Amino acid sequence: MQSAFLQGLYDFMMLKRYAKRSIKTYLYWVTDFLRFHKYLHPNSMDVTHVEAYLTHLSTRRGSSQSTQATALNALVFLFNKYLEQPLPEKMNFVGSGKERKLPVVLTQSEVKALLSRIDDRHYLSAAMLYGSGLRLMECVRLRVGDIDFHYKCVRIWFGKGGKHRVATLSESLLPLLQNQIQKAETMLARDLQVPEFAGAWIPEGLRKKYRDRNRTLEWQYLFPSHKLSIDPESNVLRRHHVDEKQVQRAVAKGATEANILKHVTPHTLRHSFATHLLQSGADIRTVQDQLGHADVRTTQIYTHILQQGASGVISPLSNLIL
Repeated sequence: MQSAFLQGLYDFMMLKRYAKRSIKTYLYWVTDFLRFHKYLHPNSMDVTHVEAYLTHLSTRRGSSQSTQATALNALVFLFNKYLEQPLPEKMNFVGSGKERKLPVVLTQSEVKALLSRIDDRHYLSAAMLYGSGLRLMECVRLRVGDIDFHYKCVRIWFGKGGKHRVATLSESLLPLLQNQIQKAETMLARDLQVPEFAGAWIPEGLRKKYRDRNRTLEWQYLFPSHKLSIDPESNVLRRHHVDEKQVQRAVAKGATEANILKHVTPHTLRHSFATHLLQSGADIRTVQDQLGHADVRTTQIYTHILQQGASGVISPLSNLIL
């Protein structure tokens, strides 16, 4: 990273414990923003520069709404958090004409059919995506200590936007979770016999505060990788979490075998969790908290799904006698 400004932004996000993928995404869009304005320093820019860039993404590059929104999020972080020069809530730029898609949601019978066809190795992670409404990366990054058997909940640390939350935990998964933790404990005992083993990765701040805690069971990944590997950040030997692509493939394969004629991804299980909670009578604020949405308007997309068809407008065809 050659730019001192971008290095400073990187260090700031690391200090705030943003996920590495979020840091990479934000740096990409901030770099593109600077390139668009011929590397003018952001301290000398204002909202008009942001508006011009976002309009360029829509009119010149034909970026989708989600792409434009990601770029906007990166620039809001840059100005509001890093430069402490807050952008106004309302900005005047040309939005992408591509409408946001309604999420794909499975019925409960489809979820049951899907989960019954996922292999044993990835069943628990897939079941938690649906049972607790987790994002895929939130699931694979879980530590053993994040599972609370007493209160039947799971704690998500540094989720999207660096936020923490507590999500429900299905009682039916408790025996499987106990078994999974036993596997992690056995794996840890084996790893501790390896002289080069440096323990699990933990954030820099906690690393200084809890020196040897990363060798304890509570800090190990709940879904560990099957082999040790070199941590590219510190160049030491660790056991990472399972690759999220494995879960993606398992879910896709299960959907195919269940003959589900929808585009199913791990995130589909999170969408289904939210929709089925609302169907069962949960209020929207509760669902918002469970999903970790900062804005309730994001959660309201699921009410639109429930208002379709028989749950909303009744088709006039239903009143005809054929």
